[in-house]
Amino acid sequence: MSLKSTRREFLGSALIGGFSIWIADPARAQGGKSPNERVQFACIGVGGKGDSDTADAARLGDVVAICDVDENTLNRAAQKYPMAKKYNDYRKMLEEMGSSIDAVTVSTPDHSHAPAALMAMEMGKHCFCQKPLAHSIYEVHRMMEVARRKKLATQMGNQGTAGDNLRRFAAMVRAGAIGDVTEVHVWTNRPIWPQGISRPPQEPVPAYLHWNLWIGPAPFRPYAPGYHPFSWRGWWDFGTGALGDMACHTMNLPFMALDLRDPIAVEAETSGTNHDSYPSWSIIHYYFGPAEQVGPPSSAWPADMVKPFKRSSVVMHWYDGGKLPPDDVLTDVPRDPKTGKISSSGSLMIGTKGKVYSSDDYGSNNILIGGVDVGEVSFPQSPGHFEEFVRAIKEGIPAMSNFPDYAGPLASMAIMGNLAVWSAGKKIEWDARRMVATNAPEVMHIVHPTYRHGYHM
Repeated sequence: MSLKSTRREFLGSALIGGFSIWIADPARAQGGKSPNERVQFACIGVGGKGDSDTADAARLGDVVAICDVDENTLNRAAQKYPMAKKYNDYRKMLEEMGSSIDAVTVSTPDHSHAPAALMAMEMGKHCFCQKPLAHSIYEVHRMMEVARRKKLATQMGNQGTAGDNLRRFAAMVRAGAIGDVTEVHVWTNRPIWPQGISRPPQEPVPAYLHWNLWIGPAPFRPYAPGYHPFSWRGWWDFGTGALGDMACHTMNLPFMALDLRDPIAVEAETSGTNHDSYPSWSIIHYYFGPAEQVGPPSSAWPADMVKPFKRSSVVMHWYDGGKLPPDDVLTDVPRDPKTGKISSSGSLMIGTKGKVYSSDDYGSNNILIGGVDVGEVSFPQSPGHFEEFVRAIKEGIPAMSNFPDYAGPLASMAIMGNLAVWSAGKKIEWDARRMVATNAPEVMHIVHPTYRHGYHM
């Protein structure tokens, strides 16, 4: 057996939902660190958030390949990682470099997350993918299924999940600190890009941009300023709007605390949509049925650290585009002493005995309003967000935000709100088992998209 194949088998031994390691490697069995254990990364999308994701990969492993459709972005990254081979098309990169890489980071626009991640995972590569994991609910579930089937280490880029304060307050709510929770409010300062607009006029494609590759699996449209590199979030074909940008962050604390998976219905009111650009504002209501036995939020959370609990039906309200919860909901929420306003992004869980208010996007600045003393709570501390991913690859301890049992359910719940945005004013009834909007066939193309020729689910 060659050294390379031995190393691949070792790195591939991580079990999602388990804690095993491959003890045939003497250095690992003895707790030592061998140079051969450095994870070999290929990074897909190296600008914007991809810049820091690539830096994390380089800090904890070796970046051997980089891919971006923007030559300027790619060349800037190449200056930082001169040993990495450059590509514009991730499909070619994976075909040529497949035997040389252990894991990928995917930090592209939302519409390219799933095809890139799924191709890599089907090849047995561990995967770190930015939020909201994918562009559609079906893609999210495919990523969950492949990660589980291939026994891969996975993690979504919702960094707040690694925070002690988020985990502590989630454990407090689970322990009954605010009683029975039936109402949640989440708001964001997004969008910070144009929405509710018409398409910009066509212009020549810049020489540095591979536009056909940027379009990827989405329906083709001519190039215009206003898509790349940032405002793509506001277009249905490419992004998931304010929800996709921030819900996996700002909903994260309520999700972890209350196990808000698989809404039974979603409903929205909006500024109006042309079904091309997301509306300039929306208020979305998520309806969750009761849960008789809620266990640990993730396989990374040891069962003995949290007692199962029973949860009532919950309604969660989402606000974007400058909208906020009603004043009567916010009566005892602390205000900025200078402006008299609440935070521009945050969440509020309302229980029968108290409330938890979080005044930021990441569930880190939290206060208990009223409530009861539940004493010290236990939660697994994190070595760091990306560190969890690398540890999962090497040791088999799953990252908290792994695809199958945390990131996937969170992401699919979050972007489900866009089904209601598409059919604003209609309460969309959802069958989670079949992934079907039972009373709204008009939204099924959002649930399960069709890819452009040359791209595969």
